Amino acid sequence: MQLPEAQVAVLEAASANDAQSIDHLAEETDLEPATVAGAAFALEEEGLVGVTERTETSATLTDEGREYLENGLPETELFRAVQETGSETDLGSAIDAAGLDGPQVDIALSNYARKGYGSVESGTITADADADPDADPERRVLATLADKESVADESVLDRLASRNLIERHETTYREVWLTDDGITALMEGVETADTVGQITSELLTTGEWEDVEFAEYNVAADAEAAHGGRTHVLRRTAERVKDVLVGMGFEEMAGPHVDADFWIHDCLFMPQDHPARTHWGRFEMDQPTAIDDLPEDLVDRVREAHRDGVGPDSDGYHSPWDVEFARELALRGHTTSLSSRYLSGFEVGELEPPQRFFSVEKVYRNDTLDATHLLEFFQIEGLVMAENLSVRDLMGTFREFYEQFGITDLEFKPTYNPYTEPSFELFGEHPVTGEIVEIGNSGLFRPEMLEPLGVDCDVMAWGLALERLLMLTHGFEDIRDVHGTLVDLDFLRNAEVVY
Repeated sequence: MQLPEAQVAVLEAASANDAQSIDHLAEETDLEPATVAGAAFALEEEGLVGVTERTETSATLTDEGREYLENGLPETELFRAVQETGSETDLGSAIDAAGLDGPQVDIALSNYARKGYGSVESGTITADADADPDADPERRVLATLADKESVADESVLDRLASRNLIERHETTYREVWLTDDGITALMEGVETADTVGQITSELLTTGEWEDVEFAEYNVAADAEAAHGGRTHVLRRTAERVKDVLVGMGFEEMAGPHVDADFWIHDCLFMPQDHPARTHWGRFEMDQPTAIDDLPEDLVDRVREAHRDGVGPDSDGYHSPWDVEFARELALRGHTTSLSSRYLSGFEVGELEPPQRFFSVEKVYRNDTLDATHLLEFFQIEGLVMAENLSVRDLMGTFREFYEQFGITDLEFKPTYNPYTEPSFELFGEHPVTGEIVEIGNSGLFRPEMLEPLGVDCDVMAWGLALERLLMLTHGFEDIRDVHGTLVDLDFLRNAEVVY
């Protein structure tokens, strides 16, 4: 029997008594593990060896997991802070005493009651006297993994993985052994076939290709998949959204990702003490920290609207308004900052109605990651500037837009926004779960926003979530299936835009 050189080497190194790993055979034959694996699979097809494989899952700590192992989980630190004050205290004091800030606060609160550490209600937090943070199973598993020991409790591992405190890894191990036919073949004698697997430039230039014997081509063997680059499905959906809105008569807006709080919030009649304007809700810039070129006359009108309102029916906020705060730079939390720039005439000059504008751009929010929230995502911003607009016009625009994507079961719910009145949220039904998913927010801009900008007609506007639209068109249940480490590469390679 004649076989290629690598197959002969693997066959001779394999044992009938003990299954040997690919790595061991690679050392024995002085071949690459990939070459050994290919030879083993070819021998398996001939019935000369057997190949088994098993998959083992391991876990390692992420940077965040190592930090919590060293400094304590946020929920256990919050419990200890409450415990030191007795059994009950106000929530703000407990958070300060625990040294928690930013996302750690939400993490601590979301896990505190779940683990039975106590309750949080009406700004008061209690500590259960029977709770033992030293016995916290999640912290104990983190310590076990740090010692490179295995953990059998899958439920705790799943919880730690969902919190991004551990990373799971799958490793496939293959082992090879001689079959009876393989033993017989070795006893009868196996020779190395003098064959060539592929044509080389040397064979062509020397003319040796005419005299060599080429290895038999196996048309049934799996070919290596070649994956070329392609546009991400989210980007292709964004392009489809742009096509639809342009077809509806809209013109695209553009503007900075980093902008002054003045354009992001103040022009939208959002008070400066609004929670979304603290470090809890936004990403402020460290260098540079502020902008200088704000239009002074517009700043004066916006300041007056915040303090005293506009006209006899508007009261304003009667709260302090600081121009230095308005100058501070931050990553925009919504693309409505583009709407305020355009409506004010600052970006493209004074606008005369009717006008339609849109953008499909990225925004940034200091949210907690979950199935429907990301720290950065794409927002579909839109506005219509015209006389005598109503909620019916706004609803009709949404129905026409979403029908282009096969979504006809829209629901509307009244809500509150500082810059629109009336305002309402949009909901659509998830095609897989049947759950009603929020997909956007909208309304008619208030006079307190429009008058300082110099607009004397109606403006209806909206902010829709591009990722939520993708969830409805493709049936995703978790927004992270489209981004980051959870994404299905096969889906990205094969998905088509649905519309």
